[in-house]
Amino acid sequence: MPDARRVGFLTRTPFANKGLHGQRHVENSRAAVEAAVSMGYGVKVDVQFSLDGMAYAIADPTIERLTDQQGQVRHLSSKLLAEIRLKGSDETIPPLKELLGIVAGRAPVLVELKTIEGHVSQLCVAVRHAIESYRGEAAVMSLHPEVSRWFASHGSRIARGLMLSDNSIYAKESGNEQIKALWRARPEFLAFDVSDLPNRFAQRQRRRGIPVLAWTVRSAEQQAVAADCADQIIFEAPGW
Repeated sequence: MPDARRVGFLTRTPFANKGLHGQRHVENSRAAVEAAVSMGYGVKVDVQFSLDGMAYAIADPTIERLTDQQGQVRHLSSKLLAEIRLKGSDETIPPLKELLGIVAGRAPVLVELKTIEGHVSQLCVAVRHAIESYRGEAAVMSLHPEVSRWFASHGSRIARGLMLSDNSIYAKESGNEQIKALWRARPEFLAFDVSDLPNRFAQRQRRRGIPVLAWTVRSAEQQAVAADCADQIIFEAPGW
């Protein structure tokens, strides 16, 4: 059972997925994060790592969707990333450490590590470097079980969680093997795809005192399901 002092903050307030983004702000941007925090929400951001091993807030492994440039984030240096503008914005892709400085302890932060197979530890190191000196409330999570396991061994000061969905690694397992595989990850909290709720496994973990989050809630119907089946939500507000 996790220490409530480490993970209790995860259930206090809803988390805005990628900040409050949409018509006004680009996802995972400085403006989207500030908008979420100023409205009293927690923030969930996605991260990749750069050529020089820095964590940057971007969901995709490539930059095409959000910029007018091309390339994989992990093949671009911090110097180059600082020169590439996000579409429809004066901003560049923000370093995770800078976003944490913007939040400055005013709200809880969830960092989702968007892993690339074969480069998991590199991303974990980059995120730990950004978070380890941060004094606010922050936790890491990923669909990849090795992320939670890595932080249990190499970044134990940072709260860690595992995301679960029917498309995750655990969908390939069944019965006891699924449970064994899950707990090899050693998570302190779980985040379930809201479309997979309700489910008995989530119910059992909540009864054991393990916080369960629901992602990504986009409708009143999904919010109602999450209210019954989870302890807090990660949401997006369409058209915000």
